[in-house]
Amino acid sequence: MTPPAAPTSTRARRQNCRWCGREVADSGLGRRRQYCRQSCRQRAYEQRALVKGTSVPADAVVLSAEEAALLSDRVYQVRCAAEDMATAIEEGAGPAELRSLCDAVMQAARAADGWR
Repeated sequence: MTPPAAPTSTRARRQNCRWCGREVADSGLGRRRQYCRQSCRQRAYEQRALVKGTSVPADAVVLSAEEAALLSDRVYQVRCAAEDMATAIEEGAGPAELRSLCDAVMQAARAADGWR
């Protein structure tokens, strides 16, 4: 019995930029890119240089108080949208209303995901 063939491409996974989270284009050759643009690569380097020699871990995410509050608000919006959907399901809402609520959850989730 022969072992199953290995996949032809190990690069089928989606890769997101390690700085901003955008999808990174994959050329299929060489090492997989970690950043979508040179500016993201530069920002990541600057952050690593700033924390070098400190007790702050290199992979730490540091947010200002304002950024943390905005992120908290976005997460709260996602939770509220999900609770609205759960209530509608319990009350027997129709497909059109559920679709609308699902769209609201997705919109809030996208906004929360764009915090970088």
